[in-house]
Amino acid sequence: MPAATIEPTTSGCTTAFTLVELLVVIGILALLGCLVLPTLNKAKAKSQNAICLNNLRQWGLAAHLHAAEHDDLLCDEGAPSPGLRSVTRGWYVSLPLMLGLPSYHAMPWRTNALLNPGSSLFICPSNSRRATNNNLFHYCLNEHIDGTGAEDRPTKVSSIGCPGQAVYLFDNGKRAAVAQYNNVHTNLHDRGAQFLFVDGHVARFRNVEYWDFVMDRGKTNNPALVWFP
Repeated sequence: MPAATIEPTTSGCTTAFTLVELLVVIGILALLGCLVLPTLNKAKAKSQNAICLNNLRQWGLAAHLHAAEHDDLLCDEGAPSPGLRSVTRGWYVSLPLMLGLPSYHAMPWRTNALLNPGSSLFICPSNSRRATNNNLFHYCLNEHIDGTGAEDRPTKVSSIGCPGQAVYLFDNGKRAAVAQYNNVHTNLHDRGAQFLFVDGHVARFRNVEYWDFVMDRGKTNNPALVWFP
């Protein structure tokens, strides 16, 4: 009898990619990454913008809670660079208290740039600046809201004639806790910054609406952003 022949089988066999096929796959993945990455970045930026706006809304709520409990008065603005003498007064003390939160001085990241501040009403997720000595403020209070120098005085919310345009807190481009129009960040939220107004509402403005790039200083002639109410 003739010997039985054994037919070859392909079951269980695998075929390896050729180098050309591998390069094609890598190229396709890279192209997909280039297409998807801008969308992911935009989604991330929108999320960060929303968190920042919510932070400012919470500070606005705290300001009105303070006014409700203190004869309509806004809280003490505090010092631009708060030190040990500023642990009992200032917006960074009074406003967290209204929300049941620790004050700025209790934040461990305020003096340690290596610590991740994480989620905090003091922190804008779009702002990458970290601590220097004892000063990390992503939000700054408008020093003109209750006058400055000899004109600094307790101010009632009801005494401000344009609460919907009067700037209270804003995205900080520098380091002070209390300052003015030259301290607004010029490129934080898609070439802009976000503001909290005395009436409690928040809004984003494009940098050209509040910054003079020729003079390299803040503008004070935008009727929607009142610095001297």
